[in-house]
Amino acid sequence: MSESTERNKPDESAKHDSTTDLTVGSPLLRILIFSIPLVLGTLFQQMYSFADAVIVGRLIGDDALGAVGVTYPLNFLILGFVQGACIGFSIPAAQSFGAKDERDFRRFMWNGAWLGVILSVVFTVAMVLLAKPMLELIGTPAELLDMAVAYIVVIFLGIPSAILYNHSAALLRAVGDSKHPFYFLLVACVVNIVLNYTFIGVIGMGVIGSALATVIGQTLSAVLNCWWAFTRIDIFQVHRDEMGWSGHHIGRLCYVGLPMGFEYSVSAIGAVVMQDAINSLGAAMVTAQTAGERIRQMFTLPMESVGMAMATYAGQNYGARRLDRIKLGLRDGVIIQAVYCVIVWVVIFLFKAPMCRFVLGDTSPTVFDGAVQYLFIMSCFFIIHGSLMIFRNTLQGMGYSTHAIVSGVGELIGRCLGGWLTIIGGGYLAVCYSNPLAWGLALLYCMVMVTVLIRRKRRDHDFAALS
Repeated sequence: MSESTERNKPDESAKHDSTTDLTVGSPLLRILIFSIPLVLGTLFQQMYSFADAVIVGRLIGDDALGAVGVTYPLNFLILGFVQGACIGFSIPAAQSFGAKDERDFRRFMWNGAWLGVILSVVFTVAMVLLAKPMLELIGTPAELLDMAVAYIVVIFLGIPSAILYNHSAALLRAVGDSKHPFYFLLVACVVNIVLNYTFIGVIGMGVIGSALATVIGQTLSAVLNCWWAFTRIDIFQVHRDEMGWSGHHIGRLCYVGLPMGFEYSVSAIGAVVMQDAINSLGAAMVTAQTAGERIRQMFTLPMESVGMAMATYAGQNYGARRLDRIKLGLRDGVIIQAVYCVIVWVVIFLFKAPMCRFVLGDTSPTVFDGAVQYLFIMSCFFIIHGSLMIFRNTLQGMGYSTHAIVSGVGELIGRCLGGWLTIIGGGYLAVCYSNPLAWGLALLYCMVMVTVLIRRKRRDHDFAALS
């Protein structure tokens, strides 16, 4: 038996193989079933964030909660880049899995790990040193600065854990396993909440305890991901000759992964620009938009999870040269999003006032009416957001992440335009329409590019043979 055949032969000692081949079967069912653990994972993360806010706010105080909250834009900017890059690093691996090339999959896996080490060192050192100046730059109130710095420094010291978690979870999803990252995330969320209460309520560590609990929970989920992959899934079995640095694989990973990281960061910049415009309307409108946005995010997170599933689906099928299945997946993905959006619109139409009242409590009519208006206007355009998640993630799964970042720039332009209209007289109504405008510009670009690229690939002989 040849060395190549022996290398790709399944390890009989592996007790379980939880991979899923997304290149066969009903696209609708494959995408839907694969999405469910991703949706549940995002919901549990939201529940953890809520529990974290309650623990910090009630056991430490409002200033501590404000200090944690003010770090969000910086946290989103840096850790968003890390998450996007790691998801991007998994795309070539998903394509190799779809092409049934196990050796190439492992080369991408290990070279992605090497890039993760480099990113860990660079970002950890840089952000720990720059945390205070950057918080001062975004106007952190003086009374919150020290606590905010203490919190974000611990979070940034956990960047290696964040990279390991995102890289390992993305690789498991690349081979069609979305269940086990969810199980391990659930364990980590429970540990997070227990440690949060222990570090803050029992030991009295303040906001540092909250940050430390987050890092420990994330490290635990990363370790569990790696344990499952290397002990239970054949394709992850270690071969020493595949662990070395490869310029070809590094180049491909950077080409796909880094633009996806920048896309996440561009979204963070857009949020900061829009927030500055909202601040100009006064405290009442800021509170109204914040309440409406929190509810909006709860409803749109499942759409983003379906988009993540689409990236893996498109990646595997692109690797298998199945453009026909990618087109079917696009259709079925949009159908899933459309059905969900109709259901959500009905729920919001009927219960928008009680939901806003639950978040705001007793507040002024101006704030309450503003939150209700924002939420309802957003819900009318959810189908644009859901479709954007399908088309953009398809581009990413096919490996065209540079086009995905251009769509992110389109979103940034839309939000900047919304901010400008707000300042020159559009007022709160311009704020309500800024996200739909941003989504629409990005979706238009992604739809055109997906159509053009699929047609171009159909003229490619290697693809046309199977499409």
